[in-house]
Amino acid sequence: MNNDLFKALSDPTRREILMLLQKQTLNAGEIAKHFTISKPSISHHLGILLNANLVISEKKGQYVYFTINSTVIQNLLIWLFKFKK
Repeated sequence: MNNDLFKALSDPTRREILMLLQKQTLNAGEIAKHFTISKPSISHHLGILLNANLVISEKKGQYVYFTINSTVIQNLLIWLFKFKK
C-alpha cells in the first residue's frame, strides 16, 4: 500500500466522494452539488483521489466522468484483513 492511498482516505470529503461514486459515475459538477465547498476544492480532492488510483476518469464530450476504482479498494481490503489474526 502506498502513502498516497492513505492520504486520500484520511479526508472526510474524499471519503464522501468515494461513497457517491460507489453508487454511480459522476462528473465534477455533479459531485460538487453534494458539497458546500467550491468547485476548485472538489477538483483538488478529485486530483488526490486520482493520484491514489482510487478513482478513474474518462472524458466524454466536454465533461470528465469519475468512477470508483474497485480493484484498488479490493486490494486495500485484502491487505487490511491480513491484520485480522
